Amino acid sequence: MTGLLAAPTASVPVLAPGDVLLVAFQGELHDGAAEQLQYDVAHRIASGPAPVAGAVIDISGLDMVDSFLGRVLAEIAASASLPATRTVLTGMRPAVASTPKELGLTLPGLVTALDVDAALSLLDRSPRPAPPAHPEEGA
Repeated sequence: MTGLLAAPTASVPVLAPGDVLLVAFQGELHDGAAEQLQYDVAHRIASGPAPVAGAVIDISGLDMVDSFLGRVLAEIAASASLPATRTVLTGMRPAVASTPKELGLTLPGLVTALDVDAALSLLDRSPRPAPPAHPEEGA
């Protein structure tokens, strides 16, 4: 897939540069928009026009992560991992990083990276399934 295509999420754009979904938070997110985002990401992974190799979630625009948003992020990662899509969380500032720990939240399935560029590099280096073996002719 070429170019950037935005999904119809109200407050959080879901972009698709190539085979990676890019989700960038732009300010605070109300619960309904977080649930819509979760649906949009899962829908894009499951029924998009091309396979999705990874999802990058950039939370650098957030001042805090509450328990509900932490659960949504964990569920996005869990649903993305079913079709072998890796999820990388970027832009977590120290003040934001301490909130899930203080609330007793774990974010299983989420790999973290310093920024979007590092996340894309991480996804590029991640192991991908080997292509199916082709029998050699005449063997």
